[in-house]
Amino acid sequence: MCLLLLVVIVFDFSEKIDKFLVDTITFKEIIFQYYFNFIPYFLNLFLYLFVFISVIFFTSKMAQNSEFVAILSSGVSFFRLLRPYLFCAFVLAGMAFLLSNFIIPKTNIGLTEFENKYLRTSSKYSLYAHDIHVQIGDDSYAYVKNYNGKTNEGNDFTLEDFSFDGGMTYKLTAKQIYWNDSVWQLKNYTKRTIYSDKEILERGISLDTTLNLYPKDFVFTVNNLKTMNFWQLNDFIEEERIKGVRNIVEYEVEKHCRISNSFATIILTLLGFSLSFRKKRSGMGLNLGFGIALTFGYILLMQITKVFATNSGLDPWIAAWLPNMLYTFITAIIIYKVPK
Repeated sequence: MCLLLLVVIVFDFSEKIDKFLVDTITFKEIIFQYYFNFIPYFLNLFLYLFVFISVIFFTSKMAQNSEFVAILSSGVSFFRLLRPYLFCAFVLAGMAFLLSNFIIPKTNIGLTEFENKYLRTSSKYSLYAHDIHVQIGDDSYAYVKNYNGKTNEGNDFTLEDFSFDGGMTYKLTAKQIYWNDSVWQLKNYTKRTIYSDKEILERGISLDTTLNLYPKDFVFTVNNLKTMNFWQLNDFIEEERIKGVRNIVEYEVEKHCRISNSFATIILTLLGFSLSFRKKRSGMGLNLGFGIALTFGYILLMQITKVFATNSGLDPWIAAWLPNMLYTFITAIIIYKVPK
Protein backbone atom coordinates (compact mmCIF):
# COMPACT_ATOMS: atom_id res chain seq x y z
CA MET A 1 0.00 0.00 0.00
CA CYS A 2 2.83 2.38 0.89
CA LEU A 3 4.61 1.62 -2.37
CA LEU A 4 1.46 2.27 -4.39
CA LEU A 5 0.83 5.54 -2.54
CA LEU A 6 4.38 6.64 -3.33
CA VAL A 7 3.83 5.90 -7.03
CA VAL A 8 0.51 7.81 -7.02
CA ILE A 9 2.13 10.78 -5.26
CA VAL A 10 5.03 10.85 -7.73
CA PHE A 11 2.66 10.86 -10.72
CA ASP A 12 0.44 13.51 -9.14
CA PHE A 13 3.45 15.68 -8.25
CA SER A 14 4.90 15.43 -11.78
CA GLU A 15 1.52 16.44 -13.22
CA LYS A 16 1.18 19.51 -10.96
CA ILE A 17 4.81 20.52 -10.59
CA ASP A 18 4.38 23.66 -12.72
CA LYS A 19 1.64 24.87 -10.35
CA PHE A 20 3.64 23.91 -7.26
CA LEU A 21 6.56 26.10 -8.40
CA VAL A 22 4.50 29.25 -7.91
CA ASP A 23 6.18 31.58 -5.37
CA THR A 24 3.10 31.82 -3.16
CA ILE A 25 2.97 28.06 -2.43
CA THR A 26 5.26 26.89 0.37
CA PHE A 27 6.76 23.41 0.64
CA LYS A 28 5.02 23.02 4.00
CA GLU A 29 1.60 23.62 2.42
CA ILE A 30 2.27 21.10 -0.35
CA ILE A 31 3.27 18.38 2.13
CA PHE A 32 0.93 18.97 5.07
CA GLN A 33 -2.15 20.61 3.53
CA TYR A 34 -2.22 18.80 0.19
CA TYR A 35 -0.52 15.39 0.35
CA PHE A 36 -1.32 14.59 3.98
CA ASN A 37 -4.98 15.15 3.12
CA PHE A 38 -4.52 13.37 -0.21
CA ILE A 39 -3.31 10.05 1.30
CA PRO A 40 -6.44 8.92 3.29
CA TYR A 41 -8.62 8.90 0.15
CA PHE A 42 -6.29 6.55 -1.75
CA LEU A 43 -5.72 4.46 1.35
CA ASN A 44 -9.45 3.81 1.56
CA LEU A 45 -9.80 3.40 -2.22
CA PHE A 46 -7.35 0.48 -2.40
CA LEU A 47 -7.95 -0.96 1.07
CA TYR A 48 -10.22 -3.87 0.16
CA LEU A 49 -8.12 -4.70 -2.91
CA PHE A 50 -4.97 -5.14 -0.83
CA VAL A 51 -6.83 -6.91 1.97
CA PHE A 52 -8.05 -9.40 -0.62
CA ILE A 53 -4.57 -9.92 -2.07
CA SER A 54 -3.11 -10.28 1.43
CA VAL A 55 -5.67 -12.92 2.37
CA ILE A 56 -4.96 -14.90 -0.80
CA PHE A 57 -1.18 -14.63 -0.36
CA PHE A 58 -1.20 -15.62 3.32
CA THR A 59 -3.77 -18.44 2.97
CA SER A 60 -2.13 -19.87 -0.16
CA LYS A 61 1.21 -19.97 1.67
CA MET A 62 -0.33 -21.93 4.53
CA ALA A 63 -2.10 -24.27 2.11
CA GLN A 64 1.11 -24.96 0.16
CA ASN A 65 2.86 -25.85 3.43
CA SER A 66 0.00 -28.31 4.23
CA GLU A 67 -0.72 -26.47 7.48
CA PHE A 68 -4.48 -26.58 6.95
CA VAL A 69 -4.30 -30.37 6.54
CA ALA A 70 -2.66 -30.65 9.95
CA ILE A 71 -5.12 -28.21 11.56
CA LEU A 72 -8.19 -29.99 10.16
CA SER A 73 -6.76 -33.39 11.15
CA SER A 74 -6.46 -32.22 14.75
CA GLY A 75 -10.22 -31.66 14.89
CA VAL A 76 -10.47 -27.92 14.15
CA SER A 77 -13.37 -27.23 11.80
CA PHE A 78 -13.30 -25.19 8.61
CA PHE A 79 -15.60 -22.56 10.09
CA ARG A 80 -13.47 -22.30 13.26
CA LEU A 81 -10.56 -21.41 10.98
CA LEU A 82 -12.63 -18.55 9.58
CA ARG A 83 -12.98 -16.78 12.94
CA PRO A 84 -9.64 -14.92 13.01
CA TYR A 85 -10.11 -13.94 9.36
CA LEU A 86 -13.58 -12.57 10.12
CA PHE A 87 -12.35 -10.78 13.23
CA CYS A 88 -9.68 -8.93 11.23
CA ALA A 89 -12.12 -8.31 8.38
CA PHE A 90 -14.63 -6.63 10.74
CA VAL A 91 -11.87 -4.49 12.26
CA LEU A 92 -10.73 -3.36 8.79
CA ALA A 93 -14.35 -2.81 7.69
CA GLY A 94 -14.87 -0.57 10.71
CA MET A 95 -11.71 1.32 9.83
CA ALA A 96 -12.91 1.73 6.23
CA PHE A 97 -16.28 3.03 7.48
CA LEU A 98 -14.61 5.62 9.72
CA LEU A 99 -12.27 6.66 6.92
CA SER A 100 -14.95 7.14 4.27
CA ASN A 101 -17.60 8.73 6.52
CA PHE A 102 -15.68 10.88 9.00
CA ILE A 103 -11.92 11.14 8.39
CA ILE A 104 -11.82 11.60 4.60
CA PRO A 105 -14.59 14.28 4.54
CA LYS A 106 -12.58 16.23 7.13
CA THR A 107 -9.32 15.92 5.19
CA ASN A 108 -11.15 16.87 1.99
CA ILE A 109 -11.91 20.27 3.51
CA GLY A 110 -8.20 21.16 3.67
CA LEU A 111 -7.61 19.54 0.28
CA THR A 112 -10.42 21.56 -1.30
CA GLU A 113 -9.16 24.81 0.23
CA PHE A 114 -5.69 24.15 -1.21
CA GLU A 115 -7.08 23.33 -4.66
CA ASN A 116 -9.34 26.37 -4.68
CA LYS A 117 -6.48 28.64 -3.62
CA TYR A 118 -3.65 27.32 -5.78
CA LEU A 119 -4.74 24.68 -8.29
CA ARG A 120 -8.20 25.96 -9.15
CA THR A 121 -9.35 22.48 -10.10
CA SER A 122 -12.21 22.05 -7.65
CA SER A 123 -14.65 24.71 -8.86
CA LYS A 124 -16.81 22.16 -10.63
CA TYR A 125 -20.45 23.12 -10.76
CA SER A 126 -23.65 21.40 -11.61
CA LEU A 127 -24.42 24.10 -14.14
CA TYR A 128 -27.97 23.26 -15.13
CA ALA A 129 -31.12 22.30 -13.25
CA HIS A 130 -34.62 21.52 -14.48
CA ASP A 131 -38.13 21.55 -12.94
CA ILE A 132 -37.07 22.89 -9.55
CA HIS A 133 -39.65 23.11 -6.76
CA VAL A 134 -38.51 24.90 -3.60
CA GLN A 135 -40.32 25.67 -0.36
CA ILE A 136 -38.90 29.06 0.69
CA GLY A 137 -41.25 29.72 3.61
CA ASP A 138 -43.95 28.11 5.72
CA ASP A 139 -46.56 28.80 3.06
CA SER A 140 -44.44 30.00 0.12
CA TYR A 141 -43.36 27.86 -2.83
CA ALA A 142 -41.18 28.71 -5.82
CA TYR A 143 -40.76 26.95 -9.15
CA VAL A 144 -38.24 27.39 -11.98
CA LYS A 145 -38.49 25.34 -15.15
CA ASN A 146 -34.83 25.73 -16.21
CA TYR A 147 -31.85 27.29 -14.45
CA ASN A 148 -28.43 28.05 -15.89
CA GLY A 149 -25.76 28.24 -13.18
CA LYS A 150 -23.21 29.69 -15.57
CA THR A 151 -25.23 32.85 -16.26
CA ASN A 152 -27.37 32.71 -13.07
CA GLU A 153 -30.63 32.96 -14.97
CA GLY A 154 -33.78 30.90 -15.12
CA ASN A 155 -36.94 30.58 -17.21
CA ASP A 156 -40.63 30.31 -16.33
CA PHE A 157 -40.43 31.36 -12.69
CA THR A 158 -43.44 31.07 -10.35
CA LEU A 159 -43.84 32.14 -6.70
CA GLU A 160 -47.01 31.23 -4.80
CA ASP A 161 -48.16 32.12 -1.27
CA PHE A 162 -50.94 30.27 0.52
CA SER A 163 -53.00 31.07 3.59
CA PHE A 164 -53.30 28.73 6.58
CA ASP A 165 -56.49 27.19 5.13
CA GLY A 166 -54.76 26.29 1.84
CA GLY A 167 -56.12 29.09 -0.34
CA MET A 168 -53.79 31.02 -2.63
CA THR A 169 -53.18 34.63 -1.59
CA TYR A 170 -50.38 35.67 -3.94
CA LYS A 171 -48.89 34.54 -7.24
CA LEU A 172 -45.92 36.00 -9.08
CA THR A 173 -44.82 34.70 -12.48
CA ALA A 174 -42.01 35.78 -14.79
CA LYS A 175 -40.62 34.63 -18.11
CA GLN A 176 -37.02 35.13 -16.97
CA ILE A 177 -35.32 35.51 -13.61
CA TYR A 178 -31.73 36.77 -13.06
CA TRP A 179 -29.51 36.94 -9.99
CA ASN A 180 -28.04 40.44 -9.77
CA ASP A 181 -25.71 40.83 -6.76
CA SER A 182 -28.13 40.46 -3.83
CA VAL A 183 -31.52 40.68 -5.56
CA TRP A 184 -33.48 38.76 -8.15
CA GLN A 185 -34.42 40.60 -11.30
CA LEU A 186 -37.65 39.47 -12.97
CA LYS A 187 -38.43 40.09 -16.64
CA ASN A 188 -41.96 40.16 -18.15
CA TYR A 189 -43.61 39.50 -14.82
CA THR A 190 -47.22 39.17 -13.73
CA LYS A 191 -48.19 39.77 -10.09
CA ARG A 192 -51.54 38.59 -8.77
CA THR A 193 -52.68 39.49 -5.23
CA ILE A 194 -55.82 37.75 -4.00
CA TYR A 195 -58.03 39.17 -1.23
CA SER A 196 -61.28 37.84 0.15
CA ASP A 197 -63.34 40.25 -1.91
CA LYS A 198 -61.12 41.21 -4.84
CA GLU A 199 -57.99 40.49 -6.88
CA ILE A 200 -55.29 42.91 -8.02
CA LEU A 201 -53.40 42.13 -11.22
CA GLU A 202 -50.16 43.86 -12.13
CA ARG A 203 -47.91 43.36 -15.17
CA GLY A 204 -44.54 44.82 -15.95
CA ILE A 205 -41.30 44.55 -17.89
CA SER A 206 -38.84 44.43 -14.99
CA LEU A 207 -39.00 43.94 -11.21
CA ASP A 208 -36.27 43.70 -8.57
CA THR A 209 -37.13 41.68 -5.49
CA THR A 210 -35.52 39.81 -2.60
CA LEU A 211 -36.44 36.17 -1.95
CA ASN A 212 -35.37 33.52 0.50
CA LEU A 213 -33.76 31.82 -2.46
CA TYR A 214 -30.16 31.91 -3.68
CA PRO A 215 -28.17 30.53 -6.65
CA LYS A 216 -26.53 27.96 -4.34
CA ASP A 217 -29.97 26.35 -4.04
CA PHE A 218 -29.73 25.53 -7.74
CA VAL A 219 -26.01 25.04 -8.41
CA PHE A 220 -23.46 23.43 -6.13
CA THR A 221 -19.82 22.43 -6.18
CA VAL A 222 -19.07 18.74 -6.57
CA ASN A 223 -16.70 19.00 -3.62
CA ASN A 224 -19.61 19.78 -1.28
CA LEU A 225 -20.37 16.07 -1.48
CA LYS A 226 -16.79 15.11 -0.63
CA THR A 227 -16.63 17.25 2.51
CA MET A 228 -19.84 15.99 4.15
CA ASN A 229 -19.53 13.41 6.90
CA PHE A 230 -22.11 10.65 7.43
CA TRP A 231 -24.55 12.73 9.50
CA GLN A 232 -24.22 15.87 7.37
CA LEU A 233 -24.86 13.87 4.21
CA ASN A 234 -28.01 12.30 5.70
CA ASP A 235 -29.31 15.69 6.85
CA PHE A 236 -28.56 17.26 3.46
CA ILE A 237 -30.39 14.51 1.58
CA GLU A 238 -33.43 14.90 3.81
CA GLU A 239 -33.46 18.69 3.40
CA GLU A 240 -33.12 18.49 -0.37
CA ARG A 241 -35.84 15.85 -0.58
CA ILE A 242 -38.24 18.19 1.26
CA LYS A 243 -37.22 21.24 -0.79
CA GLY A 244 -37.13 19.34 -4.08
CA VAL A 245 -34.34 21.59 -5.31
CA ARG A 246 -32.34 19.09 -7.35
CA ASN A 247 -31.84 15.49 -8.26
CA ILE A 248 -30.29 13.90 -5.16
CA VAL A 249 -29.62 10.46 -6.63
CA GLU A 250 -25.87 11.12 -6.71
CA TYR A 251 -25.92 11.92 -2.98
CA GLU A 252 -27.98 8.85 -2.14
CA VAL A 253 -25.61 6.63 -4.12
CA GLU A 254 -22.65 8.14 -2.27
CA LYS A 255 -24.34 7.52 1.10
CA HIS A 256 -25.02 3.84 0.39
CA CYS A 257 -21.61 3.28 -1.24
CA ARG A 258 -19.82 4.56 1.84
CA ILE A 259 -21.47 1.76 3.82
CA SER A 260 -21.43 -1.00 1.20
CA ASN A 261 -17.76 -0.49 0.36
CA SER A 262 -16.89 -1.16 4.00
CA PHE A 263 -18.70 -4.49 3.89
CA ALA A 264 -16.77 -5.39 0.73
CA THR A 265 -13.74 -6.01 2.96
CA ILE A 266 -15.62 -8.77 4.81
CA ILE A 267 -17.00 -10.38 1.66
CA LEU A 268 -13.67 -10.34 -0.17
CA THR A 269 -11.89 -11.77 2.89
CA LEU A 270 -14.25 -14.76 2.91
CA LEU A 271 -13.87 -15.11 -0.85
CA GLY A 272 -10.09 -14.95 -0.69
CA PHE A 273 -9.92 -17.54 2.08
CA SER A 274 -12.23 -19.93 0.22
CA LEU A 275 -10.26 -19.61 -3.04
CA SER A 276 -6.89 -20.24 -1.37
CA PHE A 277 -7.84 -22.87 1.19
CA ARG A 278 -7.01 -25.86 -1.04
CA LYS A 279 -3.45 -26.79 -1.91
CA LYS A 280 -2.85 -26.52 -5.67
CA ARG A 281 0.00 -27.78 -7.82
CA SER A 282 0.14 -24.42 -9.56
CA GLY A 283 0.95 -22.72 -6.26
CA MET A 284 -0.40 -19.31 -5.27
CA GLY A 285 0.03 -17.76 -8.73
CA LEU A 286 -3.30 -19.04 -10.01
CA ASN A 287 -5.08 -17.96 -6.81
CA LEU A 288 -3.59 -14.47 -7.03
CA GLY A 289 -4.46 -14.10 -10.71
CA PHE A 290 -8.03 -15.30 -10.25
CA GLY A 291 -8.43 -13.18 -7.11
CA ILE A 292 -7.21 -9.99 -8.78
CA ALA A 293 -9.53 -10.63 -11.74
CA LEU A 294 -12.48 -11.00 -9.36
CA THR A 295 -11.50 -7.81 -7.52
CA PHE A 296 -11.32 -5.75 -10.70
CA GLY A 297 -14.62 -7.30 -11.76
CA TYR A 298 -16.08 -6.05 -8.48
CA ILE A 299 -14.72 -2.52 -9.06
CA LEU A 300 -16.06 -2.50 -12.64
CA LEU A 301 -19.50 -3.69 -11.54
CA MET A 302 -19.57 -1.04 -8.82
CA GLN A 303 -18.86 1.73 -11.33
CA ILE A 304 -21.46 0.40 -13.80
CA THR A 305 -24.22 0.31 -11.18
CA LYS A 306 -23.37 3.88 -10.12
CA VAL A 307 -23.80 5.08 -13.70
CA PHE A 308 -27.13 3.24 -14.01
CA ALA A 309 -28.35 4.80 -10.76
CA THR A 310 -27.34 8.32 -11.78
CA ASN A 311 -28.53 8.23 -15.40
CA SER A 312 -31.01 5.38 -15.80
CA GLY A 313 -33.20 5.44 -12.70
CA LEU A 314 -31.74 2.42 -10.89
CA ASP A 315 -32.52 2.57 -7.18
CA PRO A 316 -29.46 3.99 -5.31
CA TRP A 317 -29.69 1.28 -2.65
CA ILE A 318 -29.61 -1.46 -5.29
CA ALA A 319 -26.79 0.28 -7.18
CA ALA A 320 -24.61 0.41 -4.07
CA TRP A 321 -25.34 -3.07 -2.74
CA LEU A 322 -25.72 -5.12 -5.95
CA PRO A 323 -21.95 -5.90 -6.25
CA ASN A 324 -21.90 -7.03 -2.62
CA MET A 325 -25.00 -9.19 -3.08
CA LEU A 326 -23.59 -10.82 -6.21
CA TYR A 327 -20.20 -11.50 -4.62
CA THR A 328 -21.85 -12.81 -1.45
CA PHE A 329 -23.67 -15.33 -3.62
CA ILE A 330 -20.41 -16.30 -5.40
CA THR A 331 -18.63 -16.63 -2.03
CA ALA A 332 -21.40 -18.81 -0.60
CA ILE A 333 -21.15 -21.20 -3.57
CA ILE A 334 -17.35 -21.43 -3.28
CA ILE A 335 -17.50 -22.02 0.50
CA TYR A 336 -20.12 -24.73 -0.04
CA LYS A 337 -17.90 -26.53 -2.57
CA VAL A 338 -14.64 -26.28 -0.62
CA PRO A 339 -13.63 -29.67 0.92
CA LYS A 340 -13.87 -29.25 4.67
